[in-house]
Amino acid sequence: MWEVMKTSQKHKKKFLILNYNILNKTLFIIPARGGSKGIAKKNIKPLNKKPLIYYTIDEARKLTNDENICLSTDSEEILKLTEIYGLRVPFLRPKELASDHSGTEEVIKHAVRYYENIGKFYNKVVLLQPTSPFRKSCHIKSAIELMEGDIDMVVSVKETNSNPYYVLFEENENGFLEKSKSGDFTRRQDCPKVWEYNGAIYVISVSSLEKNSIINFKKIKKIEMDEISSLDIDNSFQWDFAEYYIKK
Repeated sequence: MWEVMKTSQKHKKKFLILNYNILNKTLFIIPARGGSKGIAKKNIKPLNKKPLIYYTIDEARKLTNDENICLSTDSEEILKLTEIYGLRVPFLRPKELASDHSGTEEVIKHAVRYYENIGKFYNKVVLLQPTSPFRKSCHIKSAIELMEGDIDMVVSVKETNSNPYYVLFEENENGFLEKSKSGDFTRRQDCPKVWEYNGAIYVISVSSLEKNSIINFKKIKKIEMDEISSLDIDNSFQWDFAEYYIKK
């Protein structure tokens, strides 16, 4: 089942061309909490005989050296499986950052502070959640290249199927449904395009993170991804679909 482990250390990395300064000033963070309610041990569960987290590690390795990849986990099991794959895990995440109520922003800041304490300073963070196995290095590279000037964040999106101008409604004070966004549209294709975060890629300015919370960022750009690349595995149905898609 784990034959992929035997060949991982022999794998020859093929880096996509990125500016050397960008490469060494960008920290790739893969957050992988041990607890998972929807799917037990989801981050290390084999997807087509390969642990889910390995898909994200593989794509990050196409863009940077292992020393710039930080797997943030609270799980000894995830740590061991990751180090078997040849990626050293720098620390175990504190328990207070591993609960159901822990925010991703705190996890990012914890990792950035860890590296600053050992003398490594990054100006960008690339957050790659392991639940997006079909996100590719080309998507990540495109997102990084959009980060220029005083942009706070570049985030991956997909065009939403639930357009607020057309199919989303809110209940008013009288208990009647009203469209979430006003507009006189009779066809979906006539509505303004609306995007939703797909959870696959976040490229974040460290200086912006020091000044403000992510929810208050104003200067955000998007990298658009298709429906399959945007798949975020959160339940057994999505897992089964991912298995089917890979085998197909």
